[in-house]
Amino acid sequence: MFSKDIGIDLGTANTLVYLRGKGIIMREPSVVAVDTKNDEVRSVGHEAKAVIGRTPGSIVAVRSVRVGGDEFDQSIIAYIKRKYNLLIGERTAEQIKIEIGSAFELDQETSMDIKGRNLVDGLPKNITVHSEEVREALEESLQKITDAIKETLERTPPELSADIIDHGIMLTGGGALLRGLDQLINRETGIDVHVAENPLDCVAV
Repeated sequence: MFSKDIGIDLGTANTLVYLRGKGIIMREPSVVAVDTKNDEVRSVGHEAKAVIGRTPGSIVAVRSVRVGGDEFDQSIIAYIKRKYNLLIGERTAEQIKIEIGSAFELDQETSMDIKGRNLVDGLPKNITVHSEEVREALEESLQKITDAIKETLERTPPELSADIIDHGIMLTGGGALLRGLDQLINRETGIDVHVAENPLDCVAV
């Protein structure tokens, strides 16, 4: 009678804790800021994420596994650097991903203006990035995801395979919010793909 039922989702980008009867009681980025001089934890979660790119050299932000949404951000940073000689931060990359990122052709392609540091002269510079470019930047990461899904399906026992074919694949987590990811996986596997009603919370719930 004194037990509490909790669900924990240790996500690649966010960690959530759900308490039965109360709902989501914690939602924090899976990030820890550590002082490398003495290995002391300086901050965690939102506070640690806020210091990314703004800390002295001895303070580093770690733990978030570089797959899924975070890998998408790194791919965008690398693409902008390679194509435009422009350095952008992780928060700008995340904003690009959320606002104009996609895994599949959009009915109406879009663009956004971003700021960064010109690597040629070191000065701030504005450029316009198009949704087609972001999709190109994400192509390699998306290929890893579709390859992993195909490999998993190949190893799946026949009874479970039949169930997946009948009911489809359910996408969860922040990465499921990337526009067109369900369409891409459907094209690559030939299986119906659904995005969970509340992909950010549903695993913990």
